[in-house]
Amino acid sequence: MQERPEPRLVDDVATLKALADPVRLAILSVLRRHDPQPLTAKELATELDEPQTKLYRHLKQLEKVELIEVAGTRLVSGIVESRYRARQTGLSLAPSIFAAGTPERPEALAALLAAMDAFRRDFEQDFLNDRIDLTLPEDGAPGFFAHSTFRLAPEHAARLRVGLRELLAEATRDEVGPEEDGVEVKLFAILYGGQP
Repeated sequence: MQERPEPRLVDDVATLKALADPVRLAILSVLRRHDPQPLTAKELATELDEPQTKLYRHLKQLEKVELIEVAGTRLVSGIVESRYRARQTGLSLAPSIFAAGTPERPEALAALLAAMDAFRRDFEQDFLNDRIDLTLPEDGAPGFFAHSTFRLAPEHAARLRVGLRELLAEATRDEVGPEEDGVEVKLFAILYGGQP
């Protein structure tokens, strides 16, 4: 069995530019959801409801910055068909790319906003199709919403940041494979300290 890929810390402009596109984010999401099973462009197009020909440019861009890889090829009617998989279990943006004056900062913002938009679209689609239950049903399936702004002492804010990172790392370590009984959990979190 292939070794499980590690999360990736993104700190370069080329990768940030690749992440700033909603179609490429959707491709990564679908590949991650089907992990470890690689998918063809045709399978991705079906799942994303996009023309297959539109995806090739995006797949090449993702491959170029090593966010995806070709997991195998086969000859189909004289044409080489590639199967793709994500090269990492998750992505994080390096804190340094958000610093004022860095060349990566505009691209970091674009990638972050694209991720927010993609999560919003997915949430809306799941909600409208009754795939989300925020009432905490009896089966214990996850459902939780919070939007908060509060003031904390700097050391408490630092503990909160560390605790959230540890909780996320624990959750991804405990992730079950597609062949095991599990529930898909989606999480989008941004924790930042505003300046007075």
